[in-house]
Amino acid sequence: MTLMEHLRELRTRLFRACVAILLGTIVAWFLAEPVLNFIQQPYCDLMVAKAIKESSTHTLPDGYKCPFVQLGVTDVLVLKLKLSLWLGLILAGPIWLYQLWAFIAPGLHRHERRWAYLFGGLAGPLFAAGAYLSFVVVSEGLIFLLNMTGPDISTTLEITRYVDFVTGMMLVFGLAFEFPLGVMLANIAGVVSGRKLLSWWRFAVFTTFVFAAIATPTADPFGMTALALALSMLYFGAVGFAMFNDRRRGRNRPSYADLSDDEISSLDDYTPEPVAAATSVGGYDPVEPPTPVDAPTPVERPRSLDSRYDDIT
Repeated sequence: MTLMEHLRELRTRLFRACVAILLGTIVAWFLAEPVLNFIQQPYCDLMVAKAIKESSTHTLPDGYKCPFVQLGVTDVLVLKLKLSLWLGLILAGPIWLYQLWAFIAPGLHRHERRWAYLFGGLAGPLFAAGAYLSFVVVSEGLIFLLNMTGPDISTTLEITRYVDFVTGMMLVFGLAFEFPLGVMLANIAGVVSGRKLLSWWRFAVFTTFVFAAIATPTADPFGMTALALALSMLYFGAVGFAMFNDRRRGRNRPSYADLSDDEISSLDDYTPEPVAAATSVGGYDPVEPPTPVDAPTPVERPRSLDSRYDDIT
C-alpha cells in the first residue's frame, strides 16, 4: 500500500472507532445514574454510619440524604456526560481496539502477533484489578481522612471534586498495574534478562514505594502501602515470567550463550578444521586473475586564470 492508501485506511478505522464510541456513550447515558450512585457509595456509607452514631435513637433519621453539594448549575449534567463518555469508551472497547489492531496487525510478524495477543489479554484484567484496588483504597482512605475532623466540623463534599478524586484514583491504579507488561516486553525484546531483573529487586521495590507515595492522592499510609505491595508482587511475577522465557530460549542455544559479560567460554574442545586449497567451487573453475588495465590518457593541464579570463572576455 502507498502512503495515501495507509492514510485512507487510518481515516476509515478512526471513523468507525468514533462511531462506536458515540453509540457506546449514548447507551452509557442510561447507566450513568447507577454508576454515579456506586461511586458515591463509600462516602455515603460512612456518612450513614456517622449519622446513626450521632443519633439519639441510634437509627437513621427519616428523609436522610447523602450530604453532597452542587456548586454549579450544570455540574451534575457535566458530570453525567463525563461518566457516560468513560463508560462509552469501555463499552465500545472491543470495537475500537479491533480497529486499532486491524490497522497495526498487517505490519507484524507471526510471533509478534502472538505476543500482542498475550499482552492484549493481560492488559484488560490488570487494569480492572488496579481499578478495583483503588476503590478499596478509597473506602479505607475516607475512613482515615474524614475521622480526622473534630466533632465541631461539619463535612460535606462537593460531588464533582469527589467523583474526579475517585476516578483519578482508579485511572492511576489501573495504569500502574500495566507496569509488569513493560518489564515482560523488555525481556521478550532481549533488552534485559530475568537474572538481571531479579538482581534489581531492591531498587524496584524502593521505586514502587516512591511512586505509590507520589501517585496516591490520599495522605494515609494504607493506600500507598497497598499500591506499593501490589506493584511489587506484579514485578516479581514479571521476573518469574522473564526467568521462564530465558530458560525456554536457552534450550535452543549453545551453552556459552548463558555466560555473563565478564566470563569467557572454554576452547579446550575446539579443534579447527583444515581448509583445503581451492580447486573448484560447485563444478566451476576458480576465477582467473584480472588482466592488466592500460594506463589512462594524460589530461591536459588547465590554463592559468588570466588566460581563461581573456578567453571568456
